[in-house]
Amino acid sequence: MTQNEVAVVGTLQTTMWGEQQPMKTFNKRGDTGETSLLFGDRVAKSDPRCEAYGTIDEAVSALGLARCFCRPEIKDTVLSLQQELFTVGAELATPAEHYAKLVKKRKTVTPEMVQRLEKLIDEFEAKAKMPDAFVIPGGASAGSAALDVARTIIRRAERRVVALKEAGLVKNDEVLKYLNRLADLVFTLARYEEAPPM
Repeated sequence: MTQNEVAVVGTLQTTMWGEQQPMKTFNKRGDTGETSLLFGDRVAKSDPRCEAYGTIDEAVSALGLARCFCRPEIKDTVLSLQQELFTVGAELATPAEHYAKLVKKRKTVTPEMVQRLEKLIDEFEAKAKMPDAFVIPGGASAGSAALDVARTIIRRAERRVVALKEAGLVKNDEVLKYLNRLADLVFTLARYEEAPPM
């Protein structure tokens, strides 16, 4: 791990759960099937919020795997996406009644974050030919295949967030826009990754 990546892990521990000290690997509070949301509310691990931010966690891990196989010029972009997904996870782990606290104390998903993804899509589309038919992942490189796996996990996260939104549990419309655009960007990165170097 680089120092930057270690800092990300430390930030997750302090930001995601609001603690100011390193978290232990285990605390036994989840042994009965419950977990804490941000700001302390306890819910079942089967709660739709846990499913949503757990899927975000899967996406972060899948992007980390993809980053290991990607071209050097993509690695920093993928790392930045992993970092931003921690912000998405924090939003999804915050009960609606505590959202004002999240906005006051921590970063939330912004229109600028969505616009940055759009700019990246435009940049990478200009560097690689986009397909005009469905793509069967895995034919060109491990990096592109891993990015395609990450993309499908992001799409699943997006579906989980739609369900939360329909239940009135998502306060920030930018979260759904961000995930939709993120899946598009990861698709674009996968096509760039499998294209011949320019």
